[in-house]
Amino acid sequence: MAVNVHDPANELEKAIRQSDEYTELKKMYDTVNGDPSAKAMFDNFRNIQLQLQQKQMAGQEITQEEVEQAQKTVALVQQHESISKLMAAEQRMSMLIGELNQIIMKPLEELYGPAQQQQ
Repeated sequence: MAVNVHDPANELEKAIRQSDEYTELKKMYDTVNGDPSAKAMFDNFRNIQLQLQQKQMAGQEITQEEVEQAQKTVALVQQHESISKLMAAEQRMSMLIGELNQIIMKPLEELYGPAQQQQ
């Protein structure tokens, strides 16, 4: 009998939306977006982050100046209470998604074995 894996996936999506991690993330996201100065600061931080990731993925070298600018921006946003709380909520949500991913990937890991053993 074939199992429809989309049904439990849809239930998981609903559970994620109801999780403490998601509700806190949404609350902090709304808080930051409701404050024009915090939103501008956070958007700038995200843009710098995205630009560096794109350069890295394209195999381009990231300059020392870009690294220093990114570090200054991180330090600045971490000093903003709402943004700092949003970033902490993002980290908790990321950890939850990572844990869920480990559970979801377990059948394939069992089938193929851990990557270290395949060498």
